Amino acid sequence: MSYTPRLKEKYKDEISPVLMKEFSYKNIMQVPKLKKITLNQGLGEATFDKKMVDTGVEEMTLIAGQRAIPTKSKKDISNFKLRKGMPIGATVTLRGDKMYEFLDRLISVAIPRVRDFRGVNDKGFDGRGNYSFGVTEQLIFTEINIDDVNKINGMNITFVTSANTDKEAYALLREFGLPFKNINK
Repeated sequence: MSYTPRLKEKYKDEISPVLMKEFSYKNIMQVPKLKKITLNQGLGEATFDKKMVDTGVEEMTLIAGQRAIPTKSKKDISNFKLRKGMPIGATVTLRGDKMYEFLDRLISVAIPRVRDFRGVNDKGFDGRGNYSFGVTEQLIFTEINIDDVNKINGMNITFVTSANTDKEAYALLREFGLPFKNINK
């Protein structure tokens, strides 16, 4: 018996029919899908301490459940003491089952651990059906041990969908359970 993530089954059984009816699609292939989730972490102080990038990559790997890679600077910026090719962050892209597993952990475990949480801002859409928001600290993820953290870092989380409009992407992410601030969109 093969394992299927909970949200993948929920998409197929519940979310897809709701979106078909809401936007009156004629074909099931028109229903927007979640293509990938990208996690990015900029480590600005990595120019002074090289071990920060290694720590950031390890933390991102733990959070995502997939190996993260360091990102490198594209050009020299003398004011920031930055040279081309220096590692300055970490990134990981999730697709398939790992993407659904991360989304499940994000919605059900990590987001409720944010202090004074009032919902995710609904202004992070880019006009093409993709959504981004930031997390201020990596400690909201249960995979991170608070005793091992040297510095609290935030990260950007981007949801790339096959939706054509922001309204379709909003409906898709709302049905997955992402708690938006403004419910009436």
